Amino acid sequence: MLSREEDVLQAAAGWRRAGRGVALATVIETWGSAPRPVGSHLAIDEDGNFLGSVSGGCVEGAVVAEAAEVIADGSPRLLEFGVADETAWQVGLSCGGRIAVYVEKVA
Repeated sequence: MLSREEDVLQAAAGWRRAGRGVALATVIETWGSAPRPVGSHLAIDEDGNFLGSVSGGCVEGAVVAEAAEVIADGSPRLLEFGVADETAWQVGLSCGGRIAVYVEKVA
């Protein structure tokens, strides 16, 4: 789900004020083809609700799953996802790319 970055950050802050466990995922680096630019956010709460986008498809599912662990143990994670140019066509992309996503608990 795409939203304005300000909406994502406000939602994360609101969820936290409401006493919910919250994690924030941020695209910190991209190489090659990437669906979302550096600085894009995905806010995730302890119930698996989320707002924003860091990539799409299976990447977002993986980030939501990691965020649940970040909320539980408080340890941030640096995640990297990518598709090589040689295999990009096999997954429906015109070229490969990689993204790095930092996931942290909102205090």
